[in-house]
Amino acid sequence: MRIVFFGPNGSGKGTQATLLKTELGIAHISTGDLLRAAVKAGTPLGLKAKAVMDAGHLVSDDIVLGMLEERIGQSDAKNGFILDGYPRNLAQCAALEDLLARIGQPLDVAIKLDVPDSAILARCEIRFAAEHRADDDPAVVRKRLEVYRAQTAPVADHFGQIGKLKTVDGVGEVQEVFQRILAVLPR
Repeated sequence: MRIVFFGPNGSGKGTQATLLKTELGIAHISTGDLLRAAVKAGTPLGLKAKAVMDAGHLVSDDIVLGMLEERIGQSDAKNGFILDGYPRNLAQCAALEDLLARIGQPLDVAIKLDVPDSAILARCEIRFAAEHRADDDPAVVRKRLEVYRAQTAPVADHFGQIGKLKTVDGVGEVQEVFQRILAVLPR
């Protein structure tokens, strides 16, 4: 099973992807984790990414896609994978679809976690107070919600047009949301 998970920061993607990884026995792939691991390991793509980040720029889609291709080729991803938070825009979506077609592993489903902004802000405020993560600062979260609506929401439209989108209510207890996700997975 090959799954794309998306939703705004604070929608529960990471939590639900971790549960789904265990349930299905497939890899959970986060591009942020990939970047950090590649930089730490000093891989060729990691060194390229580090140079870009050290210069204060965003890592290019080509570098991220290269890391994704390497990661998807690892043994734990042979039975499938969950992409957490990628693609974030239509250009990344097209590149991902080209990659998956080239390697003969088409996407099975795109799952969008639907959570109102007020609930996301509340979740992030709790996490910010407990963990002091800069990306959970309410001002940062509001800005990220705007970026999500402008750049990532069109990805949902695309997946809907090709019949791959499943929207899941992301509000409720973790296990309730998880059961909703399991119910929409292709059989």
